[in-house]
Amino acid sequence: MEAQVRDYGFSPAQQDEIWRRWREGQSFSLIGRALGAPMQSARRFLYQSGGVRLTPQMRSERHLSGSEREEIPAVSLRGNRPGSWPSGSLDDEDFVIQTATTRPTKLGQPFTRWSLRKLVAYLRKIHGRAIRIGREALGGLLARRGVTFQRTKTWKESPDPQREAKLDRFPDRVFAFDEFGPLGIRPTGGNCWAAQTRPGRVPATYHRTHGVRYFHGCYSVGDDTLWGVNHRKKGAANSLAALKSIRAARPDGAPIYVILDNLSAHKGSDIRRWARKHKVELCFTPTYASWANPIEAHFGPLRQFTIANSHHPNHTVQIRALRAYLRWRNANARHRDVLTAERKERARIRSEKGIRWGGRPLATAA
Repeated sequence: MEAQVRDYGFSPAQQDEIWRRWREGQSFSLIGRALGAPMQSARRFLYQSGGVRLTPQMRSERHLSGSEREEIPAVSLRGNRPGSWPSGSLDDEDFVIQTATTRPTKLGQPFTRWSLRKLVAYLRKIHGRAIRIGREALGGLLARRGVTFQRTKTWKESPDPQREAKLDRFPDRVFAFDEFGPLGIRPTGGNCWAAQTRPGRVPATYHRTHGVRYFHGCYSVGDDTLWGVNHRKKGAANSLAALKSIRAARPDGAPIYVILDNLSAHKGSDIRRWARKHKVELCFTPTYASWANPIEAHFGPLRQFTIANSHHPNHTVQIRALRAYLRWRNANARHRDVLTAERKERARIRSEKGIRWGGRPLATAA
């Protein structure tokens, strides 16, 4: 079967003449004038193959066409192709899966992950249970059993001895508080819609003379409302001011509960004394358990929609942008974009599947 070449209106005899003159070194204008054709047609005809005449390609006798492949039964393909593993028992398959999902270092191998070649070689050398399987069959077995090649992720397990007790203190009627930052004045890359091959750009900066700010955020779980104030630094006085704004959101005097992390600025004597006086119970998250604070998931959309792809000239403009977003967000708390960004941020913080807010496994439906 000869490769598909566009003839550009030239007959086979004219094509042979074009190639002969081209090998002699004649220009496109001479070739076109000799054949009575435009110079551009001769040039396009030659350039489509890079100026090299393609030789006819014949199909090998062992080559199967698409229709011939379809005639072969699927069972025959599975059982007789090179590298297949038709005789593997379920116990052998389970053993292969268990080996593939075990770190090689635990099995005495000098590498941190398996490749198909290494795994095949290891399975063939196991004393007392040598398993002969090809790489193709091994890849098919892993795919069939839901084992894929993925990036590893990091996560932290809380060593706090009071972890469960602290999580049990988080009732339904709660608020959350945390700092978001530092927020500097610099162009920040992000994503935007733009013409193809013409991405949006923000200028580079090498002089940052505006300092940083920290957004002291407050979140009402029941009302799904987010608010906060920017300050130059973290501190007990700024934390106390944020807690007072939370108390003002419930002026009825009933007890409220505020979830916050174990930062030293959250545990000062003034804060504890004020909390006892105004019926505010401080619920500290366990160590390395920032996912237990529900406000963390809302910092993701805040970063995505106000900081990313921005170039604020100063902190005043940045604060105005934050407040404008907070007003829009509280009026559109169930917007699909907001929910999607919150879900992604929550998954990034937890880095675990099947864990709901509070760190408890999802209850399976009966």
